[in-house]
Amino acid sequence: MAYVARLKKEYKERIVAALTEEFGYSNVMQVPKLEKIVMSRGVGAAVADKKLIDHAIDEMTMITGQKAVATMSKKDVAAFKLRKGMPIGAKVTLRGERMYEFLDRLVTSALPRVRDFQGIKATGFDGRGNYNLGVTEQIIFPEVNIDKINRINGMDITFVTSAGTDKEAKSLLTELGLPFKKN
Repeated sequence: MAYVARLKKEYKERIVAALTEEFGYSNVMQVPKLEKIVMSRGVGAAVADKKLIDHAIDEMTMITGQKAVATMSKKDVAAFKLRKGMPIGAKVTLRGERMYEFLDRLVTSALPRVRDFQGIKATGFDGRGNYNLGVTEQIIFPEVNIDKINRINGMDITFVTSAGTDKEAKSLLTELGLPFKKN
């Protein structure tokens, strides 16, 4: 029997029915789903030190379980001593089983490790059903060894859903386990 992520199984069995009941969908295909999770990190100091990009790529690869890629600058910026094509960040796009596994680890083990955690803000929606979350320290992930990091950096996590509205997307992400703050 093939492996199925816990959250994916829960989505098919429980969440589809709950969202159909809440929003009155007439077809199962109308129910919004999580399409991908994109993690990105800008490393502005990489202009001076190229090794910082390698450290960022290695950390993101450890955290997600999928190889990260360097992001390149699109144009020259003389004020930052930046040339077109220089590596200035790292990103990973997760889909399928790895996406559900990462979301499960984020909700159950990483977010509770944030100091004074009371939930994530519900203001990160973009109007098209996608949600952006900023993490200030990469050390909240249990995969990162705190002794081997050279500097504490944050990262952005974007949840791309097929929902048409922010209300539908928030309901989907809440059902998947993201702990939003109560107003």
